[in-house]
Amino acid sequence: MSLPEFKLLRPRSVEEAIGFLVKHGNIRVLAGGTDLIPSMRQKLFEPEYVLDIRHISELREIHPQAGHGVEIGPLTTLNAIEHSEFLRRHYPVLTEAAATVASPVLRNMGTIGGNICLDTRCLWYNQSLTWRKACGFCIKKDGDLCHVAPGGTKCWAVFSGDTPPALLCLNAEIELASPSGVRRMALRDFYTGAGDSYRKLQPNELLTRIFLSDSSADLRGIYRKLRIRGSIDYPLAGVAVALKRSDGQVSDARVAITAVNPAPTLITGVAGALEGRAVDESAAEAIGEMAAKTAKPLTTSALTPEYRREMIRVLTKRAVLAAAAN
Repeated sequence: MSLPEFKLLRPRSVEEAIGFLVKHGNIRVLAGGTDLIPSMRQKLFEPEYVLDIRHISELREIHPQAGHGVEIGPLTTLNAIEHSEFLRRHYPVLTEAAATVASPVLRNMGTIGGNICLDTRCLWYNQSLTWRKACGFCIKKDGDLCHVAPGGTKCWAVFSGDTPPALLCLNAEIELASPSGVRRMALRDFYTGAGDSYRKLQPNELLTRIFLSDSSADLRGIYRKLRIRGSIDYPLAGVAVALKRSDGQVSDARVAITAVNPAPTLITGVAGALEGRAVDESAAEAIGEMAAKTAKPLTTSALTPEYRREMIRVLTKRAVLAAAAN
């Protein structure tokens, strides 16, 4: 499948990039390109302009802040996240999640910002133009019918990024820049929970920084995912766990899931269920049940919703036990 025609723009600063976003309406941002380029080949996106931000040096690298956590540039590659000694020591759930994304070649290209902004996926959406046309298209692209939930008005395409659930466990915040300045928001507020308009990113905004606070440092972290193949594939169910222990008992705990909802989702009530107690099979099983109840997988992939929900339960239990034993 060939790429549609487009004009390539290569800004050298955030200000120049935002200027292009304001000037051109039909435009897509290129960071690593590992998701955008295949989607353009499938004619999911046919932008008139592609904004290549890879030459904006200020959006790269990992910058520890003394006593204030760390700032991560959105163009930092997933490979750099995976192999960062600082992140591995203080925010291990993030490095674990990054290490599971796709393959080494794709992690060398893919970026943390791209993973945060990853398009939602669905069996009916991520297909060729000919295939989608034969199905009458869908709510997410060119049609008005959701094949996943016929008769409904909501798009159920799932968010399948690996690093966002880890970032949710770390209470990450992000910075968005626009012509009017910058705004900072919690990552959990960035996602809408709808499969089509899945993120709160305005057309003239650009993700410019990710923040991890010092208060979220040094949590024991585990990430587990289900996928058809051992590499390359997107998760069909993913679980991030971060917890802290004191005197053998849990003093803080967070669990987030991905690939089974239109947004990465923190599981509510985890800290209350685990704080002040030791993690055993019973406690881990209870957290697994909480995660399974939060998961709402539908027929958006080749695996059945029932199997994916059960695997969320199993993976969560295993991840909680592994984090407690780490």
